[in-house]
Amino acid sequence: MRIVTCNVNGLRAAASKGFFDWLLAQKPDAACLQEIKAQESDLPKAVLAPRGLHGFFHPAQKRGYSGVAIYSKAEPDKVTLGLGIPEIDAQGRFLQADFGDLSIVSLYMPSGTMGEEAQARKYAFMDRFLPRLEAMRKCGREFVICGDWNIAHKEIDVKNWKRNQAMTGFLPREREWLTRVFEEHGFVDVFRVLDPNPDRFTWWVQFANARARNIGWRIDYQVATPGIAGKAKKASIYVDEIFSDHAPVVIDYTYRL
Repeated sequence: MRIVTCNVNGLRAAASKGFFDWLLAQKPDAACLQEIKAQESDLPKAVLAPRGLHGFFHPAQKRGYSGVAIYSKAEPDKVTLGLGIPEIDAQGRFLQADFGDLSIVSLYMPSGTMGEEAQARKYAFMDRFLPRLEAMRKCGREFVICGDWNIAHKEIDVKNWKRNQAMTGFLPREREWLTRVFEEHGFVDVFRVLDPNPDRFTWWVQFANARARNIGWRIDYQVATPGIAGKAKKASIYVDEIFSDHAPVVIDYTYRL
């Protein structure tokens, strides 16, 4: 099973840059996308249902904002749009597809980059999402939660980390929350288990030639329950082409979807 996750920063924009040509060449069993920034009615057929894939979408109510999608080779048994929290679901941040005993989630956590109010909304999301994560661990299903978590967990996950300790996405409260997800609730940062090396980033600011200099952050994850995490065998971040300000994360599992 191959799972791809990518914040596309506009699905139509990424499509125009060749994202779907690349994606189909990867032959994914599932692909989780974030910040699709489109309603289904805005999308051409080739994006709604790329060759050989089923497409599912949870856009934000506000046009041109947020939104998540999942493409899958197999048709899911069930698809769940949102967390059941109206003010969060209006932003299109959570989409779950169930396949047998495995659930694959596309997640787009809020960013705090727009100031104190945005950071407060991010903290509120974190507080309300944690019980859902706890319920996932207790329900007996396996989960792979893919997406832009908008948090770099450890020093290795940010270039020039000392300069960024007061920046949203690397604040102590955010990092401690993610540590709880992993250490208290037993989820696994699958990429980091497979690749412990530095300078593995998935997002770069769009100035100062940051991407070419690889001055980035790793904020895009595949976070999984231990059973399915233990079946992960190969992980990579694709940086040879640029589809958005993020790079796709590709992980292979010895599991048949």
